[in-house]
Amino acid sequence: MTGNFFQRQESARRATRRLVMLFAAAIVAVVAAVSAVVLLCLALMDRDGVLAAGGAAGWLAGQGEVLLGVAVAVLLLILAASWYRSRSLRRGGAEVARLLGGREVQADCMDPHDRRLRNVVEELAIAACLPVPAIFVLDKEPAINAFAAGYSPSDAAVAVTRGALEKLNRDELQGVVAHEFSHILNGDMRLNMRLLGLLFGIVVIGVLGRQLLHVGRGNSRNAAPLVVGGLGLLVVGAVGVFFARLIKAGIARSREVLADASAVQFTRQSAGLAGALKKIAGLAEGSGLQNAHAEEVSHMLFGEWRGYSSWFATHPPLVERIRVLDPAFNDSRLAELSQRWDAQPPSGLDEDVTLGLAGDASIGAVNVLPKADSQLRPVPGTTAARIAQPIGDDTRRASGLHRLMPEALTDAARDAQRAAAVLLALLLDRDRAIRARQLAEVAVVLDEDAADRVSEYLPHCESLHPSLRLPMAALTFPALRRQSREALMDLVKCAQRLVHIDGKVSLFDYCLSKMLQTQVVEALEPARYRAAGKRKLADCKPALSDLFAVLVSYGYDDPEPMRRAYIAGLLAVLPSERFEFAPPRQWIPAMDKALAELDRLDPHGKQLLIEGMVVAISHDGRISVDESELIRAVCACLHCPLPPVVEQRARPRHQADRH
Repeated sequence: MTGNFFQRQESARRATRRLVMLFAAAIVAVVAAVSAVVLLCLALMDRDGVLAAGGAAGWLAGQGEVLLGVAVAVLLLILAASWYRSRSLRRGGAEVARLLGGREVQADCMDPHDRRLRNVVEELAIAACLPVPAIFVLDKEPAINAFAAGYSPSDAAVAVTRGALEKLNRDELQGVVAHEFSHILNGDMRLNMRLLGLLFGIVVIGVLGRQLLHVGRGNSRNAAPLVVGGLGLLVVGAVGVFFARLIKAGIARSREVLADASAVQFTRQSAGLAGALKKIAGLAEGSGLQNAHAEEVSHMLFGEWRGYSSWFATHPPLVERIRVLDPAFNDSRLAELSQRWDAQPPSGLDEDVTLGLAGDASIGAVNVLPKADSQLRPVPGTTAARIAQPIGDDTRRASGLHRLMPEALTDAARDAQRAAAVLLALLLDRDRAIRARQLAEVAVVLDEDAADRVSEYLPHCESLHPSLRLPMAALTFPALRRQSREALMDLVKCAQRLVHIDGKVSLFDYCLSKMLQTQVVEALEPARYRAAGKRKLADCKPALSDLFAVLVSYGYDDPEPMRRAYIAGLLAVLPSERFEFAPPRQWIPAMDKALAELDRLDPHGKQLLIEGMVVAISHDGRISVDESELIRAVCACLHCPLPPVVEQRARPRHQADRH
């Protein structure tokens, strides 16, 4: 795969700038085409004026004001249409899924296809350290396809067609979903949402042309100018569609190549993704969608929506994609596969049973929880390379973590009311007196029933291994996002009170409540999320000082080791600067301010920051479970999802957390 997460973020930012330039060029072309159509219509209506001006050239010379007015009007129309489409999608990925007729897969679904899809999505989300996206099925689409949409991971939606659910086995479905997760991780979703809005403005001229043609046919008095105008705008609309397809092809094709490579690394096997592509190539339905809005989202789809020429294709050729994954594949085999599938259409669930992928058999044995005497010997410079880059071990380990969670908690995490209780139960203190005050606070801020539900799930939360706490919390986010804005803000308020009730805030408490705030805010207003900032590390010295001081204060017991770890970490970030170890007196507001500021760093700055944090917390040659949990939470606040790889060889450090 090309580059790490931070390089891919920078690539996505460059692609956004290129999109804006291409959009501007397309506007110029459309404005010129509309101006030509308008002038033609005016000339037809004003034949006497053309003759009086001594011909077309003389008449055109006097139309400057008209051309200016047309240009301004068309520009405003395009911008207004783009704004309208972008505004209609402001709620995030779920809106795109519903635009294509998607049905949301509910947490308590009983359909075996839906349950298998939900399990695959949840396991991949845990492996990638992402909130579980909303899950949709396009029930009216028999072809094999999928897409991910949204402005940020917090409002992401993953949608698959009914054909993909029914015809793909578990490995193939996992490969397709992993491909879509890579679009979430690589920053492609936000770019794709911008494409949706901007390109609608370009093609809207054709829509107006059809309306004008319809009016002209029903108006016998001025039929000629209206019909000519309508036909002209249809031609202009075709110009807009041409540019829209060209822009989508130029932006999307390279991102699809990267997504295939990411999916293979994610699942650690290429057979699943290759198998899905072979079924697209060999089945009559292919990957084509029937929905009227399919062209709008063609750049977001897993498979090519329609067989365009290479100029307009948003994906590499299908056989080429298969050969990259399976070099021994010969396209002559497609005819054989097609005949076999025509005689007996593939059934994904039946294949799962035949291949041993059904139930627990799909997950190989893997040691997912750290042993008490294990230690991590970190290798400098490797952690940033793991950001947003889960591998097969992460996926299998996430499956193991998913299965180790108590069923009572996983069931509750999928229901909006009970999910809130699970999240609050994770924040309760082990001290009975403090816990009693916390439960009383839940009753005041929410209600007595909420306090009873929290008490119900407390024993299950107390028994959780530390490595399961953040993944468990992440499973609650999709259900929480379905609550009303008022209910969500009440939950955030309640969590904050539980965290601060005794004045002794653990880093786990802080990070979990911080992640909750971030996910809630972004889910409520996803369009405001910014994928990458522009600030430089040198401009954030106070924020860096406070963050590293808090990190080492909770990771070391003695002042001198704290100071040495603090200096070592910051030297890895800004080697030319000098810092004095001075922990902030009020660490929580200092940490809030630092994380908000550092989230606006450019991608290269975030990469150095994360490596520096690892240097600081591992300066004693080991990373505890609590410290690894902390760095994953901080990375999440910086929008740099770190897979749960650190805990595999980590040791617990009880001093770092009171839970």
